[in-house]
Amino acid sequence: MRARYCGLIWVLALLPLAAMAETAYITDNLRLGIHEAADTSGRAFQMLESGQEMEILSRDRNYANVRLPDGTEGWVKNAYLVDDKPAKLIVAETIAERDALLAELAAAKQSFAAPAATIDALRSDVAQFDAQLAEAKTTIEELQSQNASYQGLKEEYKGSLPLSWVAAATLVCLIAGFLLAMWWVDRSSRRRHGGFRVY
Repeated sequence: MRARYCGLIWVLALLPLAAMAETAYITDNLRLGIHEAADTSGRAFQMLESGQEMEILSRDRNYANVRLPDGTEGWVKNAYLVDDKPAKLIVAETIAERDALLAELAAAKQSFAAPAATIDALRSDVAQFDAQLAEAKTTIEELQSQNASYQGLKEEYKGSLPLSWVAAATLVCLIAGFLLAMWWVDRSSRRRHGGFRVY
């Protein structure tokens, strides 16, 4: 009984592995023969790949008379002809368009490399000028503050004279007063003594 359960457990454990199958896809690469006979009974003289463009000259229910871009004419089975482009051509055109856009983008990046470098240099210059402008504004504010302080001092001492001027004026007055006093004494002495100087 135990062996039976063990076997059942092994089968259940291996069941997910058995359920895994190899994944495969149907190819979209169809090869179609073009024939000389209208019923395509003869051997195909050329094989056409999926996405081959052709002009339909005439067609019936089963077969179509076609002309290839190189001028080759023949008959193919009508069931394999479609009006819409097959996925293979759409993918190829999309890849070609993507490659062209990538090349255009690379060329645009290369053409903008020099202007981008110039823009970076100009941004650096602008940042430097902004720093200098901020420094100049700070200096201007300091000078304006000093000027306001000097204006206040000027208003405060508006009616007063500098100490050096006062000292100079006092000295001049003392000298002038001394000379004037000497002249006055001399004149008074002469008048008293009949025009003679007595010292």
